[in-house]
Amino acid sequence: MPVPRKILSKEDILRAHKVTRSNMAAARYLHVSYNHYKKYAKVYKNDEGVTLLEAHKNQAGAGIQKFALKGKDRIPLMDLLEGRVPIEHFDAKDIKKRLIIEGLVEEVCAKCGMAERRVTDTKVPVILNFKDGNKKNFHLDNIEFLCYNCSFLYAASPIEEKQAEAMEDYVKTRDDEPDWELDKAHIEHLKSLGLYDDDEEESPGSEYISRL
Repeated sequence: MPVPRKILSKEDILRAHKVTRSNMAAARYLHVSYNHYKKYAKVYKNDEGVTLLEAHKNQAGAGIQKFALKGKDRIPLMDLLEGRVPIEHFDAKDIKKRLIIEGLVEEVCAKCGMAERRVTDTKVPVILNFKDGNKKNFHLDNIEFLCYNCSFLYAASPIEEKQAEAMEDYVKTRDDEPDWELDKAHIEHLKSLGLYDDDEEESPGSEYISRL
């Protein structure tokens, strides 16, 4: 039996308009396709007699805001996690903080259980992992925390080899070459010890200066 298509009321569409800045975003908020949303938005009109589709057009994207994750106007986190508000408007770092603060995901590695905190700021070294590899899918059953080690071993999108090589590599430059030229004070000190002679090609005692 085919699943009946969702009927959108005028109130549904107006509610979506309050938290979005384009028709496309409103359709995502309501969990319907744009064509399905468009069919209803063209029928309903606002107080000025303009269709809700026309009234909410924003092809240039002007005025599209960053939805608040902090402060009195912040949106409920579950609206974002369940896809009622488009994820593109948010910083993943802020989402991670709220997941921890609101106790939705425990700040512990899901694989090894590591939860040790850094002394300086009490942070736990865990990375947000998306099980299906889709970093826009914040559904609670798709996200978990992994420590750096388990992230490298098990994450759907682990650190790439090039990134690891860049962190591990040491490129020797000309500035790294040691300068073995003795300054005057050092020469005078060696002379006082009888270990330096201006006339010798290599001064006595030079064997005691490490060149490694």
